[in-house]
Amino acid sequence: MQLTESHKQYWQKNLRMTALLLAIWFVVTFVVGYAARDLNFTFFGWPFSFWVGAQGALVVYVLIIAYYAHYMNNLDKEYDCAEVEEE
Repeated sequence: MQLTESHKQYWQKNLRMTALLLAIWFVVTFVVGYAARDLNFTFFGWPFSFWVGAQGALVVYVLIIAYYAHYMNNLDKEYDCAEVEEE
């Protein structure tokens, strides 16, 4: 199957967004989590390192998922490949 230029643009945008969101995931999971041990200040009444591990990272993960779903719905509509809901 030969991909059209439209398909190539669609996948290029999809892969670019996926790479960006994975980079954000990596930073939140490893970089901030590792560096948080050295940050000694209180955040929302808890030590920052505890808050990042217990709450902050999870909030970011949910936001990543929500943004990706929203972005892909818009991208599907833009390239006319959105799923049609049947009633």
